[in-house]
Amino acid sequence: MSGTILIAEDDPAILAGLSDLLKLEGYGVLEAPNGRIALELYRSSSPALVLLDVMMPEMNGYDVCRAIRREDERTPIVMLTAKGEEVDKVVGLELGADDYIVKPFGIAELTARVRSVLRRAAQNAGSQNTQNSRKNGGALPEPTLRIEGITIDFGAMSVRKDSGETLSLTPKENSLLKYFAAHPGKVISRETLLEAIWDIDPDSDITTRSVDTHVARLRQKIEENPSEPGLLVTAHGAGYRFR
Repeated sequence: MSGTILIAEDDPAILAGLSDLLKLEGYGVLEAPNGRIALELYRSSSPALVLLDVMMPEMNGYDVCRAIRREDERTPIVMLTAKGEEVDKVVGLELGADDYIVKPFGIAELTARVRSVLRRAAQNAGSQNTQNSRKNGGALPEPTLRIEGITIDFGAMSVRKDSGETLSLTPKENSLLKYFAAHPGKVISRETLLEAIWDIDPDSDITTRSVDTHVARLRQKIEENPSEPGLLVTAHGAGYRFR
């Protein structure tokens, strides 16, 4: 259901308000009053985006996010949290959420976040579709990067090792790797990555720990020895550098 947003929120007033707002913005809406129904609707309807409250009965937002990400790495997820505590935002992002919004939030903030996340998802999908089209039509190949025993295919969002193993990249990992590859040898701060890849204001209160977590996962896929990285190295106290 292209253009449909699944809202999972146990507060009836907030659920109704979000539903009305997004309908006015032109989106289709699915409503779930708890996590279990949210997961059922996700599996039966394939929404374009999931707005996921953290504190819900039957299944909390973290569990729903984890379940979705086990099945699907691409559908964007935005977490809604009332706590505003740093640890909640970190957990959501580390589980694979694309963004978070702290309650109470304004209409402008919500719609801007939704548009931003959907735009990034469309860009990733467009890259994948272009790759598939070129495979079928024989046009110019999607950019790849060959380096130290691996081939990174940004269009297919994958890493192929000389051993024959192929590993899939999540959209965030693919975007991170693209950014690093576009700035070889340059030290890039975690704050810069938050702004460039997550579209999060570097002056916000979100921790940079999520960046470290994604870099660690990326190293598992591109490094020969992730515990002693030779491609994506840490510049202590400054950020990361891609060799």
